[in-house]
Amino acid sequence: MIEPHAPALPGVRPDREPPSHGPARLPVRPATGRFLVLACVFVCAACGLVYELELVALASYLMGDSVTQASVVLSVMVFAMGIGSLAAKRLRRFAAAGFGALETTLALVGGCSAMSLYAVFAWTGDWGGLWAYGPRVLLVAFSLAIGVLIGAEVPLLMELIQRIRRQDAGGAVADLFAADYVGALVGGLAFPFLLLPFLGQLTSSLLTGGVNVVAGAALVLGLFRRDLTCRARCLLLVANIAVLGVLASAAVLVDDFERAARQAVYGDDVRVAVRTGVQEIVLTGGTDGRPLDLYLDGRLRFAGRDERRYHEALVQPAISGPHTRVLILGGGDGLAAREALDHPGVRRVDIVALDPGLVRLARTDPALSRLNDHAYGDSRVHVVTGEAFQWLRGARPSTYDVVVADLPDPGMTASTKLYSQEFYGLARRVLAPSGRLVVHAGPVAGRSRAFWTVEATMRAAGLHTAPYRVDGSGAGLTAGPGRSTGGSRAPRDWGFVLATADTRPPLRLDRQVPPPRTLTQAELTADARAAEATRVTGLRPSTLVHPRY
Repeated sequence: MIEPHAPALPGVRPDREPPSHGPARLPVRPATGRFLVLACVFVCAACGLVYELELVALASYLMGDSVTQASVVLSVMVFAMGIGSLAAKRLRRFAAAGFGALETTLALVGGCSAMSLYAVFAWTGDWGGLWAYGPRVLLVAFSLAIGVLIGAEVPLLMELIQRIRRQDAGGAVADLFAADYVGALVGGLAFPFLLLPFLGQLTSSLLTGGVNVVAGAALVLGLFRRDLTCRARCLLLVANIAVLGVLASAAVLVDDFERAARQAVYGDDVRVAVRTGVQEIVLTGGTDGRPLDLYLDGRLRFAGRDERRYHEALVQPAISGPHTRVLILGGGDGLAAREALDHPGVRRVDIVALDPGLVRLARTDPALSRLNDHAYGDSRVHVVTGEAFQWLRGARPSTYDVVVADLPDPGMTASTKLYSQEFYGLARRVLAPSGRLVVHAGPVAGRSRAFWTVEATMRAAGLHTAPYRVDGSGAGLTAGPGRSTGGSRAPRDWGFVLATADTRPPLRLDRQVPPPRTLTQAELTADARAAEATRVTGLRPSTLVHPRY
């Protein structure tokens, strides 16, 4: 006997309609089931935002320019979320099984993303050619994959929550997005304040993947298990156990992996590797006659074989006039202070350092303290922990005869405000009459536009400038703030700008002390002329709201 059926709606083919599902057969009451679905939404949203922030943080650490990396990750991921939402429409009839498979895949991809990105950077980052773009390509690939998987979550969760108890679409969307946004808030706060400082980038992403897979499996295999066939339940269970096994194994081996990757980046001579609350500090060499190199967040801060030339060129021309009180912004390694303390007329050196961990290492590490001539043991040195811009805002006017800005390259996003017109205005305010400000302005030959933008910005702040540069003393890897770990990409000169508030300062060396070991007056004069020959005119100053580096 053929059962009668209602005719199809106009324009809808019966053979194309998704199968109709009745209310889900749950092991708990509907109200409890809805709560569990919303709790899963909360957890998945928190995990998704942690994946997103972890990619931004690691990309900024490995590749620099945090604004660019954040823009790439966020824009690609949001675009991919739209694709994922559209793709999830085809999975609605298999919402429970689809969501379970989705969370298993997301946990694996998101959990392993940081380790994979770091591995590519460590082992292929110095190959050159197309391989040099490997970390960037992988960053985009992970952003796409994670975005697609996150975007597919909400349509499937909407289908599941409607199967528990039908309600109007607006109410269901409001409930889902409320849980989603609160979860995103928790994940966004947990990453910088809990996961990153206590677990690090790699372990925190692996742990997040574990939480993600457990939440997805608990919802599907616990609440909606009757929607799955026995075979589907077994496959999903095996997949979840396998992913948890991969994540747990990676978490156990993460320290060994970090050591191996660190050696691939820095070589086999890593002697100290510590992560402070501000950055990762790595010291290589410094024993058995090997030069001491210092890396901050993967970037070369100084190379021991030519750091003296850099620091003499930075400090000695500025200190050739009155120099009773000296202010050093940055310079937590103590090397700029070493140069200032060589002058007997110096009565006080104030160092404003962002990272107390670097200062502590400069005090206690035998090789580093020997290199800075135990500057922190000198009673004339006083250290303040703080951010240079904020500290200058509260400093007393007309206090210092010399201000030394020993800061990372202006091209790094985190340093942009320290090369702004507002920053130089604050520095000018603390200068005593006839006081001098000297700024490390990045390489001249490789990034002349950025160098001359620094000079134009200082002039816009009311300073009279004398730009100059010096070449690195040795071939190959050269020192200086912000240098990358790859020797082939390291610029071979350093650019500086000396400035006063009154008249153009003369470039000269102090004749009342022993001459610098690596710098002569003739070289300084010739290098100033060489720098002037590269001048780029018509540049506008960089400001806080309009950075131009």
